[in-house]
Amino acid sequence: MSRPRVVIVGAGFGGLSAARALRQADADVLVVDRHNYHLFQPLLYQVASGLLDPSEIAHPIRSILRGHRNTDVRMAEVEAIELERRVVRTDAGELAYDYLVVAAGAMTNHFGHQDVAAHSIGLKSLDDALALRAMVLAQFERAAECSDEREQHRMLTFVIAGAGPTGVELAGALVELFSHLLPKDFPRLDFSPVRVIVVEAANRVLSAFHPALSARAATVLRRRGVELMLGRTVDHADERGVTLDDGLAIEAATVIWTAGVRASTLGEQLSHVGRGGRVAVGPTLQLAGHEEVQVIGDMAEVRDRGTALPMLAPVAIQQGQQAARNIVAMLAGGRAAAFGYRDKGTMATVGRNVAVVQLGRIRVAGFVGWLMWLFVHLTYIITFRSKAVVLINWGWNYLLEDRPVRLITGASREQPTREPTEAAG
Repeated sequence: MSRPRVVIVGAGFGGLSAARALRQADADVLVVDRHNYHLFQPLLYQVASGLLDPSEIAHPIRSILRGHRNTDVRMAEVEAIELERRVVRTDAGELAYDYLVVAAGAMTNHFGHQDVAAHSIGLKSLDDALALRAMVLAQFERAAECSDEREQHRMLTFVIAGAGPTGVELAGALVELFSHLLPKDFPRLDFSPVRVIVVEAANRVLSAFHPALSARAATVLRRRGVELMLGRTVDHADERGVTLDDGLAIEAATVIWTAGVRASTLGEQLSHVGRGGRVAVGPTLQLAGHEEVQVIGDMAEVRDRGTALPMLAPVAIQQGQQAARNIVAMLAGGRAAAFGYRDKGTMATVGRNVAVVQLGRIRVAGFVGWLMWLFVHLTYIITFRSKAVVLINWGWNYLLEDRPVRLITGASREQPTREPTEAAG
């Protein structure tokens, strides 16, 4: 008699967490993902800024799950989920399931601005990070040979839309790269026209943080040369740059969109979706009318005290563990239990020696926060080898102010196609 089959869609933080927690389950587990690797998304900006190599934040799924005798991996694109038939349709065939965990993550949300989508780059995938790294470095190569002052200034202007953690961390990394390292590589280039501009709809950066931490982050960014344009949005983008909602035109060769994400469109096949394309699920993470299906991570709208939990890796990891416990309980004839989120805090680094950390009522900013940020991110990296290499690269950069990965490769010259990417799900 064959064992029950658990299919997990997505090998992001949530899906991988569920798979690892099912290692001893009396079931066959199949993890399906469009890539053959798990991506540590919080450090994508460090690949984009030349500090880390892709192999240091991406790990083969099969390697991570090696030793899980009840688990297999399928690299395939999920095309549809047929709830009544209990089948996941992929470009490699149909996969039947007894239990399903949907953790397909999130994708960049341009809020219907097709012009912005066509003339900006996101930061949700390795392809994005490599393309952005190539774009940034290529602008300096071109500017060094450009005799047209206006065009040179456009090449050296970088606009980041969105001042959440991704936008803030990227801005801090770029100004550090531009002020400490690239001047050594381009000694004859005038760096005074270089601009890093952050455009944010809210009236402060890191709006999810306490106002005092937001203010500290803004002060540090401004001190390091970042221009903050708060209470404004990008209204239009073209090959010359962007136009803000107040009519201000900014000529920029590089526009980076970190202003929003939405859940994978797979959610629309499961149920009515709400804000951000997320699927509303109950306390047990189960889909209404289909107790065998659980939705977790960025795709799931789970409310805690009336507020939807954020799209963060710790949320997805804990939900993955709960989904696995629920499956084990149902395999034994029991019932799924309610998910309870343990808030481990929120943090963002603003660059060298400065990070802001919010742990409930505890707020930390500055060097101590930066050390906490380093420790937490090292903890979440999957493999010991990657932890060691990342730590070495961080130390190398800190002591010598050098970025070891400043390569413009052929594969990363063009902007990637806009596809949904597995994120915290």
